[in-house]
Amino acid sequence: MRARMWLFGVTVVLTGLGAIADRLAMAGPRVSVGRPCSSGDRPSLAEVDHSIFDRLLQTYVDEKGLVAYAQWKSNDQDLQALDEYLARAGCVDLGKPAAKPAQIAYWINVYNAVTLKGILREYPTSSIRNHTARLGYNIWKDLLIWVDGRQFSLDNMEHAILRKMGEPRIHLALVCASRGCPPLWNRAYSAEGLDSQLTANGQRFLSRPENFQADGRSRQVSLSRIFEWYGTDFAPSPAAQLQAISPMLPAGAEWVAEPGVRVRYLDYDWSLNDQRPTR
Repeated sequence: MRARMWLFGVTVVLTGLGAIADRLAMAGPRVSVGRPCSSGDRPSLAEVDHSIFDRLLQTYVDEKGLVAYAQWKSNDQDLQALDEYLARAGCVDLGKPAAKPAQIAYWINVYNAVTLKGILREYPTSSIRNHTARLGYNIWKDLLIWVDGRQFSLDNMEHAILRKMGEPRIHLALVCASRGCPPLWNRAYSAEGLDSQLTANGQRFLSRPENFQADGRSRQVSLSRIFEWYGTDFAPSPAAQLQAISPMLPAGAEWVAEPGVRVRYLDYDWSLNDQRPTR
């Protein structure tokens, strides 16, 4: 009996170790950006200066939201400027009070800047999906930024922070470095202009036929797959989601919020949001 119990205990331990090993094997090599801050007085999220990032966006992002990755990567000074922005943005005190718009603007800017850093690190590449391995490095999980002495992944920032703030329009501002995602705005977001900025970028996204189509005769609406993945952040049902986004839809599409409209989802384009696509 004792021998049997001993064997059972060994089996349990080995099973547990195996599970841990499996989890470790699935975790990719970590890549850190920014740097841990020295102790001392650090700004609140509302006091962070995003002007460096704003300049870089104006320099390398066009009116379509496409990025001149090749040009940016060839400019050592501006690669360093992005690194400096990420380091400064991370040297904050998360314990200091900041209004909700300031928090949202901060995390959107940092998320987008980290995504751009991750792509520039890999460039030339044809898609972010080339760097989202289930086993090995995954840019969404393994690219980490130092913020207030802790490290945050893109997944952490999106799902554990931004989505919990109750502002669904973040999904129309966060860049996934793909042509199917909302266009990258070529300015940094700000607390003062956040509401109009989110609405304007949502309108730009939904004005494109690859993201929104409406057929009045068949009473069918075709939406970006973003609304299949994150639609419940806008409203509980597809009909309620259409009503929620109706202020951002093109003129003449008001009928989509009426009862009886069918919703389907469009194919998603994961090719890189590059001004000069890599073949």
